[in-house]
Amino acid sequence: MRQRTGGGHRLDPHDERVAAFCRERHLATLTTLRPDGTPHVVPVGVTFDPEAGLARVITSGTSHKAHHVAAAGPQGAPVAVCQVDGRRWLTIEGRAVVRTDAPAVTEAERRYAERYRPPRVNPARVVIEITVTRLLGTL
Repeated sequence: MRQRTGGGHRLDPHDERVAAFCRERHLATLTTLRPDGTPHVVPVGVTFDPEAGLARVITSGTSHKAHHVAAAGPQGAPVAVCQVDGRRWLTIEGRAVVRTDAPAVTEAERRYAERYRPPRVNPARVVIEITVTRLLGTL
């Protein structure tokens, strides 16, 4: 078995293939880490903003994923978001923080509505904002 040592699946965030894939409606999985270090993987909708270098996931502030990210503090939690469509896939890696301010939540809801559909009303909504450090995939 050969082991990859390079960045054979690294993608440029400004690659048009990335932008096109991120406009299509794909659900994703978000992986966060529990306090004991084990992975917590859940389905999510995600949006990607290459200009800002951010991915966003909207969720309830009471969710486990939000608690896992918030527990990491201001330096952020390491996370990964993966989307698969047949042989095409994209993984977004980065450091995540929970944002509760109205402008951040409103922007994330707007982007979510563009990619998926308008989200249901949720007064407890927060945004898991991921500063992207690496994109991997095959598009």
